[in-house]
Amino acid sequence: MPRFSVIVPAFRVQAYLHACLDSVLAQSFKDYEIVVVDDCSPDACGPIADEYARRDHRVTALHLPRNTGLGPARNAGMGRAAGDYLIFLDGDDTLLPDALQTIADRIDATGEPDVLMYDYARTYWTGRSVRNVLAAHLDEGGPARFRLTDRPELLRLLMVVWNKAYRRAFIEAEGFTFPPGYYEDTPWTYPVLMSAGSIAVLDAVCVSYRQRRRGNILSTTSEKHFDVFDQYDRVFAFIDARPELALWRPVMFRRMLDHFSALFASRDRLPHHSRAAFFRRAAASCRRYRTPGAPVPRRAQLRHGLLRLGARRTYQALSGAQRLGGRLRRGSAAVRRAVRGAALRAHYRIQSRLPLRSRDAVFAARGSGGYTGSPAAIEAKVRELVPGVRTAWICRAVDAHTVPTGTRHLVPGTFAHWTALARSAYLVNDAAFDRGLVKRRGQVLLQTHEGTPLRTVGTDLLDRPAAARGTDFEQLLRSVDTWDFSLSANPHSTLVRERAYPSAYLTLEYGSPRNDVYHRTGPADVARLRETLGIPAGSTALLYAPTHRDYRRVQQPALDLERLVRVLGPQFVVLARAPQLAGPGGHRAPHSRIIDVSGHRSVETLALASDALITDYASLMFDYVNLDRPVVLHLADIEAYEAARGTYFDITAFPPGIVARGQDELFDIFATDHWRGSRSAQLRAAFRARFCPYDDGYAAERVVRRVFLGETDGLPLPVPSAARRTPSALPAQDGAGAGVKS
Repeated sequence: MPRFSVIVPAFRVQAYLHACLDSVLAQSFKDYEIVVVDDCSPDACGPIADEYARRDHRVTALHLPRNTGLGPARNAGMGRAAGDYLIFLDGDDTLLPDALQTIADRIDATGEPDVLMYDYARTYWTGRSVRNVLAAHLDEGGPARFRLTDRPELLRLLMVVWNKAYRRAFIEAEGFTFPPGYYEDTPWTYPVLMSAGSIAVLDAVCVSYRQRRRGNILSTTSEKHFDVFDQYDRVFAFIDARPELALWRPVMFRRMLDHFSALFASRDRLPHHSRAAFFRRAAASCRRYRTPGAPVPRRAQLRHGLLRLGARRTYQALSGAQRLGGRLRRGSAAVRRAVRGAALRAHYRIQSRLPLRSRDAVFAARGSGGYTGSPAAIEAKVRELVPGVRTAWICRAVDAHTVPTGTRHLVPGTFAHWTALARSAYLVNDAAFDRGLVKRRGQVLLQTHEGTPLRTVGTDLLDRPAAARGTDFEQLLRSVDTWDFSLSANPHSTLVRERAYPSAYLTLEYGSPRNDVYHRTGPADVARLRETLGIPAGSTALLYAPTHRDYRRVQQPALDLERLVRVLGPQFVVLARAPQLAGPGGHRAPHSRIIDVSGHRSVETLALASDALITDYASLMFDYVNLDRPVVLHLADIEAYEAARGTYFDITAFPPGIVARGQDELFDIFATDHWRGSRSAQLRAAFRARFCPYDDGYAAERVVRRVFLGETDGLPLPVPSAARRTPSALPAQDGAGAGVKS
């Protein structure tokens, strides 16, 4: 008997059915069956189902003799199901990678509940994916299993069948089936949840809910939307047949009114000639099932009252007035934005005519992010070495807490922000300032860049449209022309950037200030960082930090981290700095030994706290070798990456550590301890010698003395690599780095 029966009804979804079935067959959890129900589809759904059934014994293709609709098709699938749990998946939707494993683990952890509710993300035709906005209701805190009366807020979630797993024995014992017609989920989900003896939740996105541009049945204009009345008749009949469920009647009454209101407000569902009849039916249902007691938001009270009274014309007038008010509010907001924008531009022009403030310096990093990177290292050194300086940091309000005391915080787009850009003598950034900046005579702009370039940058992207993504190269060059100094970490960076960013700036080949911390942090500080991040004492911490894929519209995890930690064993934890790993909308890492650090502002802190780095094409590798700790490259898609983005040298021929071309190969590298062997150390040393010749802990001081103090002689000379102390040694850890499980 399989653990799961995945039931897939298929009708006119031939364009999506392959992806749907592939998403199930690619799951790491293998104990399941798939029942594809061809609802007499006029397209190729039937042959596609047969093809998969021939290819994999776990797939059953069931062909219905006539079109019955979504509900009866699911019933037919249930009749063939043998799994412990039923999972329903529409033929145009997909499961996320490892969804079944995550669901199975949660079912086991919660003692096999009658129903497990999990999350979904809406995926649009553009590739954009957005998590359910009510995901907070799936918080796993509190009792592992409960009844609906313990957490009634779960009814606020989308009441569909495919975001839950159902214990088959429970469904069969209660005799639940789907009715015919539209909105067949309604008389299934409400009765199932109200009757369930135990419910559990899973705070993880498991389903990708495809938002089709056209062709969604419930978005079509049809009188079949009148089926909603029959579906609520079934819900109330179910409640009336079970007196113990009477407490849910007020809640269902309010849910019904909300549903009717939403359908009537939709302009593309009801034919115009049938709208009056729909309103009359809605009013009749409201009178029949009226049960006060459920709280109603104030803004909905009048709408509900008019619906119960059948006052259609008044209801429509109210709705029209609300729509008009919304348009007026949006128009007013647009006017306010335009006026404010004009005021800011006028303010900037006025400030630009006032004298420069010779002791003022403005810093920013990573698109107005928090206090981090080389600009932060330089700002701290400026305050240390330059008397009387006043520094300011541009970042969003949410990152203001990262700015040190004594440094002014500037919110982008404010009058203070534009005043600082107009009046400050020094401007420092690792990206571009606002395109409205007009550099004044006497201002000094230092561009620090973000790391050593492996992947193609600047004007070298002209012949790589997949990576350029509509870059305005004329604006790029206008920005480059404002640079006075371009900071370079090594000769490679100098050669690349002087070609890719052609202009008259002066290159300062001084090393990378953001790497100074690696040479100035001791074992005790590293131990505190590890404790702050929640790394268990004695564990070996692997930092996983992949880079963005230009050739993918939707970023997909390249490495199965849950499988990795299972292979490595309990001695290892993974610091996952990869937003795409969290799935659409960013759900939590599901494994206790995977620590999600995607939102951590300081990659330097993460590097210091880790024992080794797993990456691919990220510039972090050039910085990380300063620590003299192992680096492993996972380059499973190097051909695609090279074709889309391009690199400046063959990283496989000159890597900073051991290279894995696939996931299994990477697992073997760790299983055999090859990741930290002598070959790894040799590769790392050669890489460090080539790309870190000036990283000695004094790069920021060299920059400040040259740019802010005007010193050209007597700058701190780079310390020869042979004379440098071992950077940022890890604290002694009993048992750290023990062998991995094979």
